[in-house]
Amino acid sequence: MSNFQEFPVYDEVHVISDIHMGGKPGFQILKETKRLAGYVGWVAGQCPQGQVALVLNGDVFDTLAEDSTDYVAANNAVQVVQRIMDDVSFSCIWDALAKYVSTENRHLVFMIGNHDIEMAFPNVQRLIQWRLAGDDPVKRARLQFSTVGSGFTSIVGNAKVYCTHGNEVDAWNFNRYEDLAKVSRRINAGRTLAKDEWTPNAGTRMVKEVMNEIKRTYKWIDLLQPETKAAVSTLAVIDPAQASKITDLLSIVGDKIKGSFQVDQRLSVDGFQLPTQNAAKPVTLDQLLGPNVKEGLYQHTTSDVDEMLLVAEQQLGKPGAKIDQVNGSLGTGQLIFDRLTGWISGVGRDEALRRALKDWLTDDQTFNIENRDDTFNEVTKVVGSNLDFVITGHTHLERAIAMGGNRFYFNSGTWIRLLRFTDAMLKDIQSFKPVYDLLINQNEGMEEIDKGYQDAQGNWVPFVMDQTSAVSIKVENGKAVGCLYHIEKDGTGSPLEIKKFVKV
Repeated sequence: MSNFQEFPVYDEVHVISDIHMGGKPGFQILKETKRLAGYVGWVAGQCPQGQVALVLNGDVFDTLAEDSTDYVAANNAVQVVQRIMDDVSFSCIWDALAKYVSTENRHLVFMIGNHDIEMAFPNVQRLIQWRLAGDDPVKRARLQFSTVGSGFTSIVGNAKVYCTHGNEVDAWNFNRYEDLAKVSRRINAGRTLAKDEWTPNAGTRMVKEVMNEIKRTYKWIDLLQPETKAAVSTLAVIDPAQASKITDLLSIVGDKIKGSFQVDQRLSVDGFQLPTQNAAKPVTLDQLLGPNVKEGLYQHTTSDVDEMLLVAEQQLGKPGAKIDQVNGSLGTGQLIFDRLTGWISGVGRDEALRRALKDWLTDDQTFNIENRDDTFNEVTKVVGSNLDFVITGHTHLERAIAMGGNRFYFNSGTWIRLLRFTDAMLKDIQSFKPVYDLLINQNEGMEEIDKGYQDAQGNWVPFVMDQTSAVSIKVENGKAVGCLYHIEKDGTGSPLEIKKFVKV
């Protein structure tokens, strides 16, 4: 026991997250596949004589983007993940990962997220092992899975490093790990899962019930950040006819509040239980719509409308409450969107969308790498003080923050496309018009968004951020050093250093 290490020890740990491999061509939000394959090869060549780990910190797959109405692919998980692996868009990544695990002293860690919960199932893990290592026991030993919500802890030099996806502190997207374990027991026991036995979290419902349908017309909608704040007002003005979808979204927000409460878990293949319904908070329009959109909604308001909205807000979250009916009168959702339609007709859809986008850009800290967002606050609040580096993903927004006390926090960002609106784009209707034309008239797929647009001076302006992020923890001069990087071009060269912290 004298050489026993409680956690694995590496010379370098490299972390990426939110790759989101999934969906058919035209519906895929991962763009830089060849760059990612090149980066995997670059990591394989680092510290040739040392122990190197590559951590895929959640949302490696995106099974929610697949053609299925199921919230979880319990009975066909292998087929769903196999399709993603075989997709020509992603195969180069799997080839690079297979080559990586064939290299001596290279270790690969798969972390579960909220878009790839099927990775918790034993048959999916075996599929991944087979794709990357075949039947070679040495290569298979270089693969690890962390799929029970415990994160992954390792030692690098004088530092303890903790990786977790981040959805563990997100009531909207929290995984019920005991229920996933029950599905695994079903699979091993040769049993299936009935569709009505699985209750999805609110984030999964939003993707499956609302966003996927909207994406068939507006493929860019889930590239907005922060997605929930941006999406509601944006959806409301680009297509008011989707009133029922937005109404569904309001009920999902109610589920998000309920998701804060834990489930009474029991170790059994039966007995799936719903989240507790107690203490749900009412959801208000103020939480969902920005001031510009609310101004359009309320500009002709009357006391009876105010009263109806108040009743709707009070009823949201109550068991059995219907948000499309208030006191037996006109549905509140229909009322809201009738008024929005009138406002949009008055100002024009382009101006309405510009105002909606300005709402969430005001005082925006989305892309500030030092912004202490909710994920930072919630994760750092619950982890132990003996962790030196804490690394999350989930939000798609990179972070590099000194926590004090010689401790540091990173968010490894994402590899998907990200749209970033600027003040210059939204300054007035003239500057916004080419952006609007690109967004509304886009119909062929993501490639049109990738091209950008021409401004009033005829200059091509990029719209999709060319930003793919990674975090590394390595030993330099006997000290653990953490870095946030941007991976550029084909991914095979040295990354661009964005922020570095040294543990003294």
